Amino acid sequence: MSSSSIFISIALLLILSPAVSKITRLPVVVIEIILGSLVTWLGFLETDNEVFDKLAKIGFFYLMFLAGMEINLKKFSQQRGKLLKSAIIYFVSLYSLSFGIYFLFDLNPVYIVIIPIVSLGMIMALINEYGKHLKWLEIVLTVGVIGEIISISAIVIYESYIYHGIGFSLFKNLAIFSIVLVLLYYSFKLLHLLFWWFPELRMFIMPEDDAKAESVRISAALFIALISIMSILHIDMVLGAFFAGIYIANFFKHKKDLPHTLHRVGFGFLVPIFFIHVGSTLDPMLILSLEIIQQALLVLGALVFVRIISSYLAYSSHLNVTETFLFALGDSMPLTFIIAVATIAYEATLISKNEYLSLIVTGMLSGIIIMSLLKLLIARVYTKT
Repeated sequence: MSSSSIFISIALLLILSPAVSKITRLPVVVIEIILGSLVTWLGFLETDNEVFDKLAKIGFFYLMFLAGMEINLKKFSQQRGKLLKSAIIYFVSLYSLSFGIYFLFDLNPVYIVIIPIVSLGMIMALINEYGKHLKWLEIVLTVGVIGEIISISAIVIYESYIYHGIGFSLFKNLAIFSIVLVLLYYSFKLLHLLFWWFPELRMFIMPEDDAKAESVRISAALFIALISIMSILHIDMVLGAFFAGIYIANFFKHKKDLPHTLHRVGFGFLVPIFFIHVGSTLDPMLILSLEIIQQALLVLGALVFVRIISSYLAYSSHLNVTETFLFALGDSMPLTFIIAVATIAYEATLISKNEYLSLIVTGMLSGIIIMSLLKLLIARVYTKT
């Protein structure tokens, strides 16, 4: 199939997805995944196109960039005492329960990473649809930020362990990763001080009169630069995209229209391509395989179970019973990182083809079932109130 045919199919899906979403009342992200899967199965789309793969990867990075833009460091700093205590309880419980399931059922070590993993991808889709005015969703975002960093760290450790074993290379990669995190932290401190002493720099970099779209250009340049730096250092490029968004959101607040502009570009073009690509990796016929669907549901059940227990342990004092349950579900959709870890493990021949497929199905089901259930519950709970 030619690249032209593939991109005509993608263009049609970009147009069709919102319309189908309105008709079915399913989230547009879910529709993009389903349509991507169906169109691929019918032969109108192929996943082995290099340009399509790279565009999808850029879409994923851009999604993480938008996630970073949702982080208000000043507000996070003001609430860090209260939030940090609950977050520590949440993640200690999450990983303890995950280790317990791993030992109890004698699972593959990959599940130590998979079960507690957190990804902002689907959380961002929720926020894009409902905003941050729901208290539990705002907390999901905060937990997602911390969890994203922990999860990226887990992926870096796991990937280094797979390819280098326990030795010098593993510790070297971990040292580089730790140094990068420290440097990013102090770069925020330095820039905060610099803009405090020279506030006119903000206007120079991103002027109010934005006739030449300088703000979008600077945002894109920072996005590309940080991703490239992470690539050179052999660190997950997601980290670069994520921190680029945090920089833009926290140092250029005078550009109030910029986040809206960048969101429209992302969710109108790049991000949907990523979700269509995710759907294209799943053959709908796999759903007919009882073994794979059963295994996927068991993993999804474990994933949701550990989050429900951890949520009530950590956040029952902040949220009511219903909100805590919604919070647990909101954090139960690590679709993108499940696929990432499954791919790494499969390429390293650490899991079988069936295990790989079941993990892909788990990721898909977490996005489709949990997102649809959340949409239904949100409509019922907040219509009554």
